[in-house]
Amino acid sequence: MSDDTPPAAPTGPAHMTPADVSAAMHAEDRVAHELGMSIDHADVGTASISMTVVESMCNGLGVCHGGILFTFADTAMAHASNADNERSFSTTASIEWLRPARVGDRLTAVSTVVDTRGRNTIHDIVVTNQDGDRIALVRGQTLTVGGPVAG
Repeated sequence: MSDDTPPAAPTGPAHMTPADVSAAMHAEDRVAHELGMSIDHADVGTASISMTVVESMCNGLGVCHGGILFTFADTAMAHASNADNERSFSTTASIEWLRPARVGDRLTAVSTVVDTRGRNTIHDIVVTNQDGDRIALVRGQTLTVGGPVAG
């Protein structure tokens, strides 16, 4: 009697897809959950996340606090830099705020690797609103320290 059942796919940290790693990382990210961030796409070197600006994110001038926008962009960079299941941390970043984000705006942050030198990687992150207007530009750097992110 032959068994036509295909062998089970390998499991474990070495065989996790970038989406699996990102999902595991997001599940433990209390800040991202508090801010209502969702991970729309994650692959090695790129990630896209989104969130809606709510009143509790706004400063005294009635616009989304710059620190919230920075955290949002940093989260996108984290998913792009850790998707290969090797731990990386931000080491530096700078932000250019271009336009205000307001209550009700649906924001998207897309992180893309620009260059890698050894364990250091440079990322560009673009934050846009639902109309495609650029809200902020961030350039950041990560350092790969090793060890699995998930699994």
